[in-house]
Amino acid sequence: MRKRTFAVDIDGTITENGDGMIHLDALKALRHMTEIGHNVIFVTGRSSVEGFMLSVFGGTTNIAVGENGGCITFDTDNHLLLGNIQVCKDAFEILQGTIKNVTQKHVFPRMTEVVLERTFDIDVARGILSERGIDVAISDSQYAYHINSSGIDKGTGFAKVMQRLGISHDDVIAIGDSATDIPLFHMAKTSVALGNASEQVKSEATITVSAGAGAGVLEALDKLAPKLSEM
Repeated sequence: MRKRTFAVDIDGTITENGDGMIHLDALKALRHMTEIGHNVIFVTGRSSVEGFMLSVFGGTTNIAVGENGGCITFDTDNHLLLGNIQVCKDAFEILQGTIKNVTQKHVFPRMTEVVLERTFDIDVARGILSERGIDVAISDSQYAYHINSSGIDKGTGFAKVMQRLGISHDDVIAIGDSATDIPLFHMAKTSVALGNASEQVKSEATITVSAGAGAGVLEALDKLAPKLSEM
């Protein structure tokens, strides 16, 4: 069997009901992929520690890319930091001083990014930071707004994992639902957008499924099953 690596988003992909609960059947199916010899690596806008803990308790590959690519956790005390949190904090202070309702979201502690509530116009914020020459990126995961160092995204973060493990583009299957997953799709030969994804996200994927979060992962694995059996 040819080993494949599944790069899987968390929120909106293997969660359900919009409140962060894991879709247990989806997690069980991903654990099965691990048990038969494939990698399953979570690539998330949450912290890499949260992703790593999910991999431990969920029985998948114990590596997680978090903070939209800014931090990779390879073990409990082994974190690779790719982003610069101070630059992100500086950008946050500028936005807080120029736009109303800019507040940090209460999240698990971050090491490379700043996470904000979705309570303001993200395009206005991008314009302000561009005018000031602040070299950061602001993305919308639908869960929150994320301020990351320029050049940091899920694709660049996952590329470090590919390099470390010797994974080829042809062996990657990415599954996600939001615009922050598009850079990850570009790292994969096969990419799957779930039914709850926007049309923009679907247009960037090689495969789409009709079902949404959780159930969409099961549909995707069923659709991929013939191809996986050939591998």
